Amino acid sequence: MKGRVSKVLVGIDGSNHSFRAAEYAMNISKKYMAKLIAVTVTYIPSKSSISQQEAIEVGAGLSEMDKARTWFESFTERARQNRIELKTELVNSQRPVDYVMLEYAEKEGIDLIVIGTRGRTGLSKLVLGSVASGIVSYSHSPVLVVK
Repeated sequence: MKGRVSKVLVGIDGSNHSFRAAEYAMNISKKYMAKLIAVTVTYIPSKSSISQQEAIEVGAGLSEMDKARTWFESFTERARQNRIELKTELVNSQRPVDYVMLEYAEKEGIDLIVIGTRGRTGLSKLVLGSVASGIVSYSHSPVLVVK
């Protein structure tokens, strides 16, 4: 970290873990008067290689994101009330979610990445989800992993 946190990136996928990570990110942004960027990456497998199970998971994920809209509206309103500059972004990609998040962080000059331990596709017996693990392993920025 360059000594000052001016941009915080949080990944939100509609899971409770990502919502908790977003709360931490908001508190950090408020404390350091940093810009908060909330990114949702939706993995869209190529049609030629999608299995029936993947199609079901993608469909379930989209309905989960619909459920998260109410939470997102409340989060946006609280950011406004706390005078936190908030940018929200939805990225659809055929590339892995961790790769897209890391590329976004580098492009935007992010000082801190905040992520949940597991997302929508996480298995409860895993300590760290595959997306979180990839981000922790390959990030050039500090990463805060929230349980």
